[in-house]
Amino acid sequence: MGRVSEIREPRPRRRRLLRVVVGLLVLLSVIGYFAVQRASVGGGAPFCVASADASGRDGGSDKYEMSPEQAANAATIAAVGIAKGLPDRAVTIALATAMQESALRNLDHGDRDSLGLFQQRPSMGWGTPEQITDPVYSAAIFYDHLVDVPGYSRLPLTVAAQKVQRSGYPQAYAKHEPDATVLTAAFAGGGVLDCGGPAPTEPGDPEKVREGLVRIFGKDGMHTFGPEGGQGGQGGQGGQAGRNGGGGRVVQEPEVAMVEKKEAGEAATRRSRAMAHWAVANSRELGIARVSYDLRGWVAGKDRGRWQDKGGAGAKNGDADPYGAAPGEVRIFLAR
Repeated sequence: MGRVSEIREPRPRRRRLLRVVVGLLVLLSVIGYFAVQRASVGGGAPFCVASADASGRDGGSDKYEMSPEQAANAATIAAVGIAKGLPDRAVTIALATAMQESALRNLDHGDRDSLGLFQQRPSMGWGTPEQITDPVYSAAIFYDHLVDVPGYSRLPLTVAAQKVQRSGYPQAYAKHEPDATVLTAAFAGGGVLDCGGPAPTEPGDPEKVREGLVRIFGKDGMHTFGPEGGQGGQGGQGGQAGRNGGGGRVVQEPEVAMVEKKEAGEAATRRSRAMAHWAVANSRELGIARVSYDLRGWVAGKDRGRWQDKGGAGAKNGDADPYGAAPGEVRIFLAR
């Protein structure tokens, strides 16, 4: 009678190895899916990438990737500093501080009674909880304390930030300086902020957009237009002038909410750049479909979320021209 072969169960080590291999394959599939989504025309998971140099963003290493929430908060911090006329160094110090304290998230908790982007404490005189969790307020009061530090722009970043924050871990700010420098270049210098993801599905509110911009930049140069380009004045709904053949820029779609045109100069350029990138960073929350700035345009859900030069891909295929802004001018178009 022949010998019956013994059937053995797989060894535990082999089963573990099999599970690891299967897990890696699943992980690679997920990564590949999102990579394809990001390489598409702008759909897929929302994301934002700041680049220090717009011309080298494809192959450059000076980049910082964020969620839309983080990008919106970073854009607000930068815009507040720029609107105050502060130098890039101040913006970099503020951004690095917020990156350490909250990872650029507007937190409703923290150590003891610390709150917000900068983990400021109501009990230490920084303001009420409502004020501290307002990104515009918290950024503004940080800058107010920073400029009171003698020679802050010449101090090491850790020293300048610590004189404002009085943190128990002052050296921790240093590790964020390179990324904060990239963000500053994107918002105030020669860099760029690209934000991908699907186009907004809900109509934008021109009053909400205008209120956000005015709180940071003031009313000077701001105008609201109706769906057909009729000017609504300082925050009015407008639109009748354009529909009745009067003045105002005719826009096919969607609605244009803001126009900012400033005189030439470095300060005006920084202000306009900050405004345009603030709009892109806040596009998901505010229902912003297109932004035009200085002969360039950004269209939600297209061109992999990137800014395009005039006459680029965003102006093809019968789309309304998103590049209608004159030099130094910002136009923000809302979904409707």
